[in-house]
Amino acid sequence: DWDGKVSEIKKKIQSILPGGTWDPLYDTSYLPPERADVVIVGGGVLGLSVAYWLKKLEKPRGAIRVLVVERDHTYSRASTVLSVGGIRQQFSVPENVQLSLFSIDFLRNINEYLAVVDDPPLDIQFNPSGYLLLASEKGAAIMENNVKVQRQEGAKVSLMSPEQLRNKFPWINTEGVALASYGMEQEGWFDPWSLLQGLRRKVQSMGVLFCHGEVTRFVSSSNHVETASGEKVNLKRIHEVHVKIDQSLEYQPVECAIVINAAGAWSGQVAELAGIGKGPPGTLQGTKLPVELRKRYVYLWHCPQGPGLETPFVIDPSGTYFRREGLGQNYLGGCSPTEEEEPDPGNLEVDHDFFQDRVWPTLAQRVPAFESLKVRSAWAGYYDYNTFDQNGVVGPHPLVLNMYFATGFSGHGLQQAPAVGRAVAEMVLEGHFKTINLSSFLFSRFYLGEKVQEHNII
Repeated sequence: DWDGKVSEIKKKIQSILPGGTWDPLYDTSYLPPERADVVIVGGGVLGLSVAYWLKKLEKPRGAIRVLVVERDHTYSRASTVLSVGGIRQQFSVPENVQLSLFSIDFLRNINEYLAVVDDPPLDIQFNPSGYLLLASEKGAAIMENNVKVQRQEGAKVSLMSPEQLRNKFPWINTEGVALASYGMEQEGWFDPWSLLQGLRRKVQSMGVLFCHGEVTRFVSSSNHVETASGEKVNLKRIHEVHVKIDQSLEYQPVECAIVINAAGAWSGQVAELAGIGKGPPGTLQGTKLPVELRKRYVYLWHCPQGPGLETPFVIDPSGTYFRREGLGQNYLGGCSPTEEEEPDPGNLEVDHDFFQDRVWPTLAQRVPAFESLKVRSAWAGYYDYNTFDQNGVVGPHPLVLNMYFATGFSGHGLQQAPAVGRAVAEMVLEGHFKTINLSSFLFSRFYLGEKVQEHNII
């Protein structure tokens, strides 16, 4: 529309001529602010949860200026919305159980936390059908120990024999199952998109600023110090974040005091921008953030004779999982590939043969009704896969002093986001974890070689 463009240009020229009605020549509303106290890289559920808790716990109100930078404003590639939305307490590490127990409380009482005056209440469509984990003879002893830990932390989980399993869920074939653990309350699944939108709406009402763009550089100062053991280390502090604006070549520098790396599957690259891991191998300075993109498929199928409304979120000993989706005999499921089968994460295309060869045979063996299922659709999403121990990284970096992490959860970040956001905010505001001690999830474990041994990674 050339005429329209010409008249637009004329208007702009007129607006700056003497006596013309002055209009700012360029619209800068899409630019981030020049200063923020905290810049959060990543606007998924983890980043938004950190923003929420920073604003909720700040004293006095309005004291902290928080900016969330998200490059994919449609969230088309975001792990949050491509997730199957499960939440469980059935973990083997006490901290993971505690994180999920708080998060489920947050989700069950979501409007006490995220209600916005004059807006309709939030419905995240929580379905409390529980998780059912199945163990073979080989995994039975580990399952018993896990359930002991879960009960000590206050989770209500029952152990079931194959016979009890058949009585409660007659559609299951118990062949190869020696033991099962069943979450009797506070477990199930919910709609991730609703949680994301609810958090966004709430933090905007609390004054959090948003920017669609990509962090491309950190400007930092450094200070060389010597440790007690005589090792020379380089302490860094980030002063400025460069944000490249969506669909433009320009970038805006944002001065800041603290950076939160909540960039999910891309957080390893964000850490590298800050110089993390760029040092001699085997040193703290040379220790990378071991988080990378891993592609996972989710399949949706229909099966008229499939399990009914009481169906929990089922996890087979093979790692294959499924749950009900809605009321029309539809189901969601999949399974994680082996290291050798890891697909190329360069795109989000779905491998339908993977379902035929790896997922369906296990499903049909465990639930005979699934012999006749029909796949309706499928999609792929990313895990922020922590290659070290598949657990979250929470809290500050030991050398880049003002970069904090909320990443690396390898598929259980969405369900733990409310509690992780609170933990990171406590660390930023108080200098230590207050409600749940997540010291074992600190970055330093990668250098020290101290793995968090979680048996229930799916």
